Amino acid sequence: MSRYPLNLPGQLKKEAEQWASEQGVSLNQFIMWAVAEKVGALNQILDDPGFPQITYRRGAAGTPTPVLRGKGIRVQTIVGAVQYWELSPEEIASDYDLTKAQVQESLDFYEAHRAEIDAAIAAEENLEPDHA
Repeated sequence: MSRYPLNLPGQLKKEAEQWASEQGVSLNQFIMWAVAEKVGALNQILDDPGFPQITYRRGAAGTPTPVLRGKGIRVQTIVGAVQYWELSPEEIASDYDLTKAQVQESLDFYEAHRAEIDAAIAAEENLEPDHA
């Protein structure tokens, strides 16, 4: 791990501290997360400019997964909440501490990238053991 001194404008630091606190992480972890998210997006050039609140993050398996920017919640989680749990966008927003706009953008992203998200959901379902 390398050290890098960082000077932030006061207001930006204050806002980053607030977001870090809301995420339950340290400011250092939040900044590292934000930089990793941005660098990953630039390296992958996978982000769809039509969906600015969605970015890709590499999961434990190394597979890029679309998530809500700054929240880390997978788009497929929101899709699952609609399809399997039959939650409304308002209920999802409340349950996951999101705005209705974030939920709607996730659902719109799903419609635009349905094959990709459905394949990820199917792959995940194949990993789950049967509980019959």
